[in-house]
Formats: sequence, C-alpha cells, structure tokens
Amino acid sequence: MQIKPTLFGYGLTTKAIAKKLGGGCTFFDDKCTEAYTDEVNNIIRPSSEFNPKESHLEVTTPSLPPQHPLIKKANNLLSEYDYFAQKMPFTIWISGTNGKTTTTQMLTYLLEKRGAVSGGNIGTPLDDLNEDNPIWVLESSSFTLHHTHIASPDIYLLLPITPDHLDWHGTPEAYEADKLRPLLTMKEGELALVPKGLTLPKTNAYVVEYDSDAFLCNYFDLDALRLNYKGAFLQDALLSLAITKVLFDETDYDLLNTFKRDAHRQEEFYDTQGRLWVNDSKATNLDATIQAVKGYADKHIHLILGGDDKGVDLTPLFKKMQGLNLTLYTIGANNDKLIKLSEAFHIDVTESHTLKNAVDAIGKRLTVQSIALLSPAAASFDQFKSYKHRGEIFMDLVKNL
Repeated sequence: MQIKPTLFGYGLTTKAIAKKLGGGCTFFDDKCTEAYTDEVNNIIRPSSEFNPKESHLEVTTPSLPPQHPLIKKANNLLSEYDYFAQKMPFTIWISGTNGKTTTTQMLTYLLEKRGAVSGGNIGTPLDDLNEDNPIWVLESSSFTLHHTHIASPDIYLLLPITPDHLDWHGTPEAYEADKLRPLLTMKEGELALVPKGLTLPKTNAYVVEYDSDAFLCNYFDLDALRLNYKGAFLQDALLSLAITKVLFDETDYDLLNTFKRDAHRQEEFYDTQGRLWVNDSKATNLDATIQAVKGYADKHIHLILGGDDKGVDLTPLFKKMQGLNLTLYTIGANNDKLIKLSEAFHIDVTESHTLKNAVDAIGKRLTVQSIALLSPAAASFDQFKSYKHRGEIFMDLVKNL
C-alpha cells in the first residue's frame, strides 16, 4: 500500500497527486479557516494546524515561498518534480523569465511525432502525464526549481533571465541561483543550454552558453532565414530547433512555421478604422515588455503599462523606452511608481489608472501609422482575474470604441 504524503496548498498540482492516490489525503492550506472534507475524502486543514511530527513526507505546491511557515516546519519536503523523480521518462526542462511557455509548446510540437507531451508550469500537473510517453517537456518555474533537490533533467534549456518574482526570491542573485539549480544534479554528458554571463555553479553537465541568435545558428548549424518569426519568438524557435538537432539531428523548419502561438502573446488585431492594436497581456514581466517594444520600434508606440510588478526594478525598461517614439499610459497598482519613472526618464506619459481610460485615450490619438500595445510588464491580479482576463477586456474595449 502506497503511503500518502502530506500536501501543502490545495491547488492544481497537489489535487492531481491526491486524485492519483484515490483521495483520502491531508492538505494544509492558507485559505482554509476550519477543517473540512472534499468530495473524494481529502481532509483540508488550516496551515496553522500542521505538525511535522505527524508527517513522514510533504509535497508542496510550487508557489509557497521559502519563508512560509509550512516550508520552514517541514522535515521531509519534496517538490512535485522530486515526488515523480523515479517515474519520469526522458525529460527536457525549460525555464527562463520570458518565453518558456511558447518554447515548451514549440518543442513539444516538433517532438509530438516522437511521443512527446508537455506539462509542469504550462498547466498540466506531472501526475496527469502518461509515464508511457517517452519524452516529457516540462515548463519549469523558478518556484518549482527552488524546491527541487532530487529530480534532474536530461536536457535543461534556460531562456534569458531578468530579475523577476523578487517578492518571492528576495534578491536577483537568489532568483538566478534557482534558475540554475538543475545544473547541480545533472550528470556528465547531459546538455544544459543557458544564456551567457550567468554565475554558473559547479556542474557535471555539458554546458553551452549562448548570447545571440547568430551564435545559435552557428553552433547548431541553423538557418534563421527559413523561420517565419522575429524578435524573441525567433530565439524561442531557434532554441527549440537546437534541441531537436541535438536529439535527432533534425531541423523541421516547415513544421515549426505552422505552429500557432497562444492568445494574449503579441496578438495583433485591427479596429474598425484599420488601426493596429496588440494584445500582449501575457507580458507579465520586465523582459517580455522589453522584447515587445523592441519588436515594434519602427512605429510610434502607444504603450499601456502597469499592474503588480512584484517589486522588480523597472529602470531597464525605461532606459529602453528613452530611445523610442513612444507614449506611455499607466494603469494598475504601480501607477505612481510608473509616473515617477516617466518623469525621471522624460517619457511622454498619460496617467490612466484603468485599462478603459487608457484605451479611450489611445483611441483619440492612434493613427494607421502608429500602434497601440498592451504589454504591462506586471501581473494582473490587482485589477483582473488573470492575464487572460486582462487581455479579453482589452480586446473588448477596443471593439467597442
């Protein structure tokens, strides 16, 4: 009989584990104020009731930070990845500040014919993946990586990183260290493809450090001109092809060119006057927005920015905006911070507070030669249910102008 772990957080990851175990598990959750039993006989208890002496093994939802009382009390803590370490087939872990979802989807799309499936932070818990599939492509968040000490990838692909989730990690150095944590457990000959310039830990992995699209093309013998992508999406595509080249000596440009990106990621659409609007609501961090404004730098940009920036220093973005033909519209919880930065960097700014106000203001100024871009560089939960909700509201507001 399999011994059931104590589960921290009543969320997607831990619920999937309990479901596979047939229910009857014990959860500890911050939102719970009084113990109750769910429909499959799981017991959900307040976090304050956890007693480490009564638990032999704990598995945490990734989002609990290092200083959370449950994490600090646990004596036998595993991440979801650690819990499944012995069951994983060949795994490719993909992480980074921006683009990891798209790259995970691209690589899975290329490897689907070889039985690959994707999971992890992309939305599918590991317990919902089929162990018979020969390749798992796992989008791996810095939260998951922080809690992981046993499991290890066969290939690790790290996209460029900029400081993010500092309210969780504490410092940029800690964030970087967690992104590089998989290198600590990788074995000799296993490939780690990482951005150049990071402070690498001692590792047995074969590490390739890249710094440009040109480097990737030269090192892996790829042809960027055969891809219908630009900017950050081009690098995502090249990194995906680099992995298929390493694994199977295969570069299927034609197949990758048929890949369809998710909604809310630089999603272009036109209003009734033929003016271009871009829904990049998925740009929830600094680097995503920097990549977006770089991609449209040939036009006058009406940029909607703001939300919960998670304590990140936005100075690099404002330095990038200084050299562009750009008007800024501020919304969300960090509105005052954005106004001060705009003044410091002499950025033309309209204080909007809400998405509706920003869209209305842009609607009066936008021309067919310019572009309206929602790329907030911030999480959405201060004013919306999710980045998807924010993107949907944005598109509805434009349609109703």
